[in-house]
Amino acid sequence: MDLRRLHLLRELRELGTIHATATALGYSTSAVSRQLAVLEREVGAAVLEKVGRNVRLTPVGELLAARADVLLAEAEAAEAAVAEVTAGRLAGVVRVAGFQSAVLRIVAPAVRALAVTHPDITVEVTEAEVEQSVPALRLQHLDLLIGDEYAEQPRPVYDDLNLITLLREQINLVLPEDHPAASGAEVVLRDLADTPWAACQPGTGHHQMHLRVCRQLGGFEPRIRHTSDDFVILLELARATGSAALLPELIHPQDAPGVVVRELAHGSVERHVYVQTRRGTTPTVAAVVDALRAASAGG
Repeated sequence: MDLRRLHLLRELRELGTIHATATALGYSTSAVSRQLAVLEREVGAAVLEKVGRNVRLTPVGELLAARADVLLAEAEAAEAAVAEVTAGRLAGVVRVAGFQSAVLRIVAPAVRALAVTHPDITVEVTEAEVEQSVPALRLQHLDLLIGDEYAEQPRPVYDDLNLITLLREQINLVLPEDHPAASGAEVVLRDLADTPWAACQPGTGHHQMHLRVCRQLGGFEPRIRHTSDDFVILLELARATGSAALLPELIHPQDAPGVVVRELAHGSVERHVYVQTRRGTTPTVAAVVDALRAASAGG
């Protein structure tokens, strides 16, 4: 059996349709269908069955897709081992995804350090939110991701992924410096019930955190007038538009002109920043994780 065809079957199991599988891998739908038909001839049994206009995996297909996880992970480890032996030191490409502030404050310094300590490791960085990165990591489109989790908002746990804490940080209230509530060291959140807010897009952990904190600690529904998944943009919106925002320490809002950082008078919010990898991490990926941990400690 060809590993590439097993890869297609595993993608189909995760994505649900041949069209989605073809789109994810850059193939035509007919090419995916042909390769899966070849796989059926190789194993001598049907791996797919029709369900209306779609298909689903047969019991044999499910068995092969599960085995594909193991075989593809072993193949990935073998490639890394060969690269290490050939180079005489850790080598290979490691694909990293992370949200914006993590890329700026953690990933970029780690890549700079790796260029000195492990020059044969090539790190490819993509800015992406956790919601998009986890499926890509599980399907081996990524090698590791930087994610975040807000207090009282746990993310799903996956048996095939490892999670390593990089840092825990406080979420602070950011206000324009001329805001009436900015005069004290602490702010009573209910005093901001009429203030517009700037937060990340709906569907993100940051957006949900804004709603939860304002409801629980302030007793009001926030008027989220501005949305962006870029924390630097949210910082500027707070400064320029008179909006309030709940922003993490990682973006250093205390150094930004025109805004002030204040603690909440009743309660606090914490964010957990972590790195996630597949189980059976290669030495090359492990070296990148170590560099990320060092960058987090230094930041």
